[in-house]
Amino acid sequence: MSAKSTRARPGRALRPPAAGAVRGIGQGLRHALGAALLAVAIGAVSPPPACAAEAPATDRPAQFQADEMTFDSRNRVTTARGNVVVIQDRRRLLADVLTYDENADLLTATGNVTLYEPSGEVVRASSLEVTGDLKNGVIEDLRAVLADGSRLNAARGEREGGVLTRAHEATYTPCLPCEEDPSRAPLWQVRAVKVTHDQERRIVAFNNAWLDFSGIPVFYFPYFYQPDPTVKRKSGLLIPGFGQSSDLGFMVQVPYYAVLSDSQDLTITPWFTSNEGPVLELQYRQALQHGSIDFTGSGTYDSQDRAMGHVLGKARYDISDDWRAGLDAQRATNRTYPRRYGFDNSRTLTSRLYGENFRGSNDYLTGRVMAFQNLEDDIDQENVPYVAPWIDYYHVSDIDRFGGRTDVHLDTVALTREEGTDTRRLSARMQWQRPFVGQLGDIFTVTGAMWSDGYNVNDETSEDRDNRYSGFSGRAFPQASAQWRLPLVREGETVQQIVEPMVEAVLAPNWGNPSRIPNEDSQNFELQDTNLFGLSRFPGIDRVDEGPRINYGLNWMLYGMGDAAASVFVGQSYRFHQDDTFGKGTGLQDNVSDIVSSIDLTPVPWLDVIYRNRLDHGTLKPERNELTMRVGVDAIRVGASYVRYQSQPQNDLASRQEAQYALDTRLTRYWRSRIFGTTDIQAESQREIGLRLIYEDECFVFSGEFARQDYRDKDVEPSNVVFFRVGLKTLGEFGSGFKPGGG
Repeated sequence: MSAKSTRARPGRALRPPAAGAVRGIGQGLRHALGAALLAVAIGAVSPPPACAAEAPATDRPAQFQADEMTFDSRNRVTTARGNVVVIQDRRRLLADVLTYDENADLLTATGNVTLYEPSGEVVRASSLEVTGDLKNGVIEDLRAVLADGSRLNAARGEREGGVLTRAHEATYTPCLPCEEDPSRAPLWQVRAVKVTHDQERRIVAFNNAWLDFSGIPVFYFPYFYQPDPTVKRKSGLLIPGFGQSSDLGFMVQVPYYAVLSDSQDLTITPWFTSNEGPVLELQYRQALQHGSIDFTGSGTYDSQDRAMGHVLGKARYDISDDWRAGLDAQRATNRTYPRRYGFDNSRTLTSRLYGENFRGSNDYLTGRVMAFQNLEDDIDQENVPYVAPWIDYYHVSDIDRFGGRTDVHLDTVALTREEGTDTRRLSARMQWQRPFVGQLGDIFTVTGAMWSDGYNVNDETSEDRDNRYSGFSGRAFPQASAQWRLPLVREGETVQQIVEPMVEAVLAPNWGNPSRIPNEDSQNFELQDTNLFGLSRFPGIDRVDEGPRINYGLNWMLYGMGDAAASVFVGQSYRFHQDDTFGKGTGLQDNVSDIVSSIDLTPVPWLDVIYRNRLDHGTLKPERNELTMRVGVDAIRVGASYVRYQSQPQNDLASRQEAQYALDTRLTRYWRSRIFGTTDIQAESQREIGLRLIYEDECFVFSGEFARQDYRDKDVEPSNVVFFRVGLKTLGEFGSGFKPGGG
């Protein structure tokens, strides 16, 4: 609730959506045709290099070099023979014979014609013929290697009128030749009888095109066209999707991308399912001068004639250097709809309208209106509050003349429910803090604070649920603390150690949480190493940490050569006043708190272990265990996490014991795999287990996955997931399969 946001200006330009197969083929070939144009026109038209260098100018004089050069004065024909080299800026043309007919204004190059482009392309041909104005030309037996290693071959290329370029019997592939047998067919390539680039219409058209795998034709396209390299976005069909779900049946998705303007686009995706009704999915995007809009939504009628849909979107706008406003919209008509159709698997959908002010580096103001939709089965939506408004102001002062700093937090919020308690809160919290450095290098920090909160509630139910209250209540809660730390440093030849004992004494009154103050934002609390110290260990404002107490701990850190590091922390708290503010299972239910500790180890680059626990102060029985581990190198790597904690009856939090794990291996240069799973140890059930295989080389990506997901929630049933993805690098990718629950 109190985290301070940071600003980030959104971009102003829209990017096209992920390319599909049809769009991708054209995209790859149009770059290849760009290299062919260079050969045909000797630099007449060329896309700029990838770097920001200036494109070569074509009006600069060319330098000629040859073993022999003759001039026919009667016919005005110049001929260069033997090792002919033509250099224009950073572009070089090599040939056996080069002839220029001045009367016909025609330049002809024959024999081992090779063109080297400054952007990295290399184009070879048996002959080249081009007019002096560079508008018309013919190239025979074209073989081009592009800057990214892709290859384009064509039997013949033509340039007509300076606006049309044609390649006949063309092939394109980004795959490298086989080292053992370079003549062997590449893993995949695109073949087209004719490819036409129309510069006026800015399109690249393909006639009778095939997609070959290992020399075998697989897909045939009689005709399609594609925007040329000068067009960043163009309306048209994107790659369709196919899948199979035990719930929805066989599915087909056919997306259409519509360019509405230079700053707006719309993607329309109809779904067709065999077991349920059709689905219409929409995505609208707009780039503003100082912001952006991105919304996705869907709607359908299922087999039971139930209208269902959802919306997920966000909008941001920078009003000025100091002010920003935004909207987040998340809503679904049915509780399980987003997970069932794979749009989102969140348990709570949060919508908000907000504004923010960043005035200098010391002040921050935010106001928002929020609505929540809880998708859990056991939650009544009528008891979920609407928040309108919620305003926070933060101020951090500069260091004052006493060497201290003042923090101010003002907060007001109103929560309204259809059924249940309505709450309105006004809070003001002020804190002054001053550190002192002692002669031993110890740090002594004193803090004074005054917190004031006023509440107006309707139908507030006490914890015993026997009494209801409506009216005003409040509190004034002064606090003071003194914290002492002594960092002891020991330098070694290869390591540095820091041992730091810490003690903190907090003075606070024994009252502050009357039953007439509702608890809306501080329900989920558990003592950990991260919240042991401080004036309040609650995450929100509605509850305060009553009574005097002492917090103490010991921190040990070690830093070695390279990135080797280790840290260990152990701590505890003692309260002089015992109350029922902290319930059972939180670690603070008694005067003496449970013992919290953490270990973070990175002894070598291939091992990282983080462990946190909480031990019962009387029996030393673990009440919470949390372990995260990553071990291994690129060839084999294991990642695992384990969590176990006890229930908190006061907060309706059930106990949990769960493990997640993944094994990643690189089997060969091109093959890698992952085995992953989630086990509910407490319920003795396997929530998820799966296997993923991935093949990737310079031109092709394939991944296949099988997973069993054992989730059950009303109309979301346990399911087997089969999914694969095929990616043709430089062209696009397509996949088959359906991944429920957001994928």
